[in-house]
Amino acid sequence: MAAVVVRKRSGMPPVVDPNVIPFIDVLLVLLIIFMVTAPKPTTDLRIDMPRPGVTRPMALPPTIVAIRQTGDAVQIFVDNEQVDAADLPQRTLAHLQTANPSLTADDALASAHIFVRADLDVSYQRVVSVVDALQQARFDHVAIAAQQA
Repeated sequence: MAAVVVRKRSGMPPVVDPNVIPFIDVLLVLLIIFMVTAPKPTTDLRIDMPRPGVTRPMALPPTIVAIRQTGDAVQIFVDNEQVDAADLPQRTLAHLQTANPSLTADDALASAHIFVRADLDVSYQRVVSVVDALQQARFDHVAIAAQQA
């Protein structure tokens, strides 16, 4: 009897690594099954719900601070009421509390929207000084109003 030697065409040794593709397919199917059947985590949040008799405070209408140049003098108005520059934060707060008596000073400072409007003749430095005075008095929402061209 003669021994028969079979030669491969490429001359490379046979591949003996296990085929892992079916194993990965099975693992992915098991992962999907566990994801679908696992209970969804729930968290308990403590929520303080408003009581039926409590109403939300209404939004305050915006307060307009106008700056007008008359000759060399500058006039400042809080909703058409002339005020001195030194008294501007106190008079603005007093105006807000007069218009809304139920507001405390802290609520008025936090929720009031103040728009600073100036004439074209007023210098930008003057407008910025008025805005800074209001912001240093702890008014949270101060903006410069502009007209469309």
